[in-house]
Amino acid sequence: MDFTKEEIEQLNKNFREKSPLEIAKWAIAKAKRPVVTTNFRPYEAAILYVAVNASKEIPVIWCDSGYNTPQTYRHAGVLIDQLSLNIKLYVPKQTVAHRNEIMGIPDIDDPMHKAFTEQVKLEPFKRAMEDFKPDVWFTNLRKGQTALRDSLDILSVSKDGTLKVSPFYHYSDDALDAYLKENNLPNEFKYFDPTKVLENRECGLHTN
Repeated sequence: MDFTKEEIEQLNKNFREKSPLEIAKWAIAKAKRPVVTTNFRPYEAAILYVAVNASKEIPVIWCDSGYNTPQTYRHAGVLIDQLSLNIKLYVPKQTVAHRNEIMGIPDIDDPMHKAFTEQVKLEPFKRAMEDFKPDVWFTNLRKGQTALRDSLDILSVSKDGTLKVSPFYHYSDDALDAYLKENNLPNEFKYFDPTKVLENRECGLHTN
């Protein structure tokens, strides 16, 4: 995606007045290889809903760490069926059972935590992006989640030129609750990310 910084800034101003679906449809019209990524954490139904309503066949990349809660797996199943998601599943190359024997889940201060994060989250994600080479990437980044995400906006551009589209960037939890209710979408809060530890800690996927 070839946009200048000034063009992105103007688009972000314009999109403050647009609905998430309008933003998604605009991005799909510009895209050649769009994808949406998900881990089925809370409120993911919203981004999946707008992405598939903008493009029914959009690849839905699910990087499953293997540490999800039973509730998350059931929630994923419900959304996959309800929205007819075109799921593309990516998992770590090492099983949870194997990793538990040699590493476990390292504490955030443990030197092994970096290797753990690379294994269960970053490597599967990089593999997926290399396979699909998206020019447009739908994600559910929101303002207030982390310091890094506060520096972004509805549209942002990765170092590799991928246009990241976050239609719900300015939505609060209350606004998302209302959106889910309005569109008859489920939610699930029993979610576990073994790499983040702290809710406001950046996971590493959006630092490039």
